[in-house]
Amino acid sequence: MADEAEIRHAKGTGWRFVYQTLHDEILSLVLEPGALLDETTLAERFGMSRSPIREALIRLSGDDLVVTLSNRSTIVAPIDVLSFPKYVEALDVAQRMNTRLAAELRSEADLKAIAARQAEFEAAVKNGNHLLMSEANKQFHMAIASAGRNPYLAAFYERLLNQGRRMLHLHFDYIERSNDSYLLTDEHSEMLEAIRARDVERADALAHAHTRQFRDNFIEFMKENYSQNFSFVGK
Repeated sequence: MADEAEIRHAKGTGWRFVYQTLHDEILSLVLEPGALLDETTLAERFGMSRSPIREALIRLSGDDLVVTLSNRSTIVAPIDVLSFPKYVEALDVAQRMNTRLAAELRSEADLKAIAARQAEFEAAVKNGNHLLMSEANKQFHMAIASAGRNPYLAAFYERLLNQGRRMLHLHFDYIERSNDSYLLTDEHSEMLEAIRARDVERADALAHAHTRQFRDNFIEFMKENYSQNFSFVGK
């Protein structure tokens, strides 16, 4: 619930504040998949009219984070578990291709950018904030994509990374509980070194292993926690 300071801030910035607040709450699973987003309730929460609320929900829909049902009610987008294998398949292809291209085409400036994003990710891991971790993880991989010089592959990769951020939060939770959080920073560092060495085949192999680790940990999380009150559904 927004406090008085947040409400005053919201009134001054309109839909952007509502959008960013709900965006972060959805990604961090504070708002669970399938949760109803009622415009009237949200307008009361943020102390504003329904127009900026509606605009924020439209923007969130464009991010695939909310869904408008046939009765015009809006819910937090469910996580489609049954399509997860297809999602990971696409992510693997995009991750490997962008990382291969980065190893082949990277410049010194690209290496500095990737290293900076990796340092930010390591700082987020030490902080333990999953929202910061998922954003830093995305920026690390997008720095790699930028080094690959293919805007079409990069845009496809970014969309997949965005779609997977809620699942990544569950992934973070699992590896922290299993004491394997070091794998995150170590794998990123190894990918950076392969790109630095222009070792295309090693970069490819590391990117593939990185996807497999995410896949396997998410599946293990689901096996342990399937009874939780999340709306994991398949289409």
